[in-house]
Amino acid sequence: MGKRVLITGLSTYWGGRLAQSLEQDPDVDTIIGIDRRPPKVALERTEFVQVADAHSLIRRIVQAAEIDTVVDTRLVVDSTVTTPKRAHENNVIGTMNILAACSGDNSCVRRLIVKSSANFYGAEQDDPAFFTEGMQRPHPPRTRIERDIVEAEEAIQDFAHSQDKVKVSVFRFASVLGAGMNTSLTRVLSLPVVPTILGFDPRVQVLHEDDLVGILAHAVQNDLEGVFNGAADGVLSLGEVLDLLGKPAAPILPPWGTGLVASQLKRVGIEIPDELLALLRYGRGLDNRRLKATGYRFRFTSRETFQRFSQVLRVAPIAQGAGTGDTYRYEREVEEFLRYSPSVRTAAPAKRLQNTAPPERGQAPPEIEAESARS
Repeated sequence: MGKRVLITGLSTYWGGRLAQSLEQDPDVDTIIGIDRRPPKVALERTEFVQVADAHSLIRRIVQAAEIDTVVDTRLVVDSTVTTPKRAHENNVIGTMNILAACSGDNSCVRRLIVKSSANFYGAEQDDPAFFTEGMQRPHPPRTRIERDIVEAEEAIQDFAHSQDKVKVSVFRFASVLGAGMNTSLTRVLSLPVVPTILGFDPRVQVLHEDDLVGILAHAVQNDLEGVFNGAADGVLSLGEVLDLLGKPAAPILPPWGTGLVASQLKRVGIEIPDELLALLRYGRGLDNRRLKATGYRFRFTSRETFQRFSQVLRVAPIAQGAGTGDTYRYEREVEEFLRYSPSVRTAAPAKRLQNTAPPERGQAPPEIEAESARS
């Protein structure tokens, strides 16, 4: 019997990309994605349920579909994408709800895979050259995002110790680069002149977006357990990175009062969050040997990732001038017609959807919709 996978955060970039990857895996029988918002990418056999993070609703979906693998892709690791309050609700409260939905003696969940962040370790002057998974951060969390990630991982570890039947794997990913990325790091590196901190040339280690998706898919396909660092081979200095990108450095951030000057840059549209300022000062290195020991082979090194990102930056003005054309938009009625209608002859639905009646009017059960609306 094939794997039955639930992806949380289907509308996020990573949730959508992972679902597209798993759709190509014949060993995955069922893929269900949940989120408050519809998916942003076209999906062929992934079923979408629009639902809040309430654990009672998620538990019902898990039990009804007999989900054995849950992949949590919701974690916010960039403080510029939302408010601190919403980030905390998503990262900490939302994680606790997911854990509650997967717990219990009668739960069918046997594996929980969590996309976390290397922000768990922070970035300090006395950091080791490379963090291994068994190391703790030398200092208490300094930023709100770091506190959220540490708190979320503590809850996950408590869950792993209390649920003997569930194999839990947590992946602490380095900063990610790729053509589809829009983060504080990619925006800073896309500037004509990159602001740096005077007197600092930190270590930089990144991960290609294809590798992040590949690692999560690898975790679904294999019984991994524990914490794993997700970072490409190779560490560069920031100076080397800027040379690869063909970008001049502007050491306009002082070593003291860095945050104050960064707040002034925000007024002219350059936003550098606290967690990125720490990386621009000290950098961070991750030991990825434990993940490679599971059989995963990285597609790109850190240098190759920056080289490909340089190509993205060169073609970006051309792509923007040409426009992106029609973009995908989720429409429930259209999706149900394409999946279930006997009149559809091209792009036939996946075998498991054939001869399957659609849910009435494409709706979730009334009690699920009502409870979701109140959440």
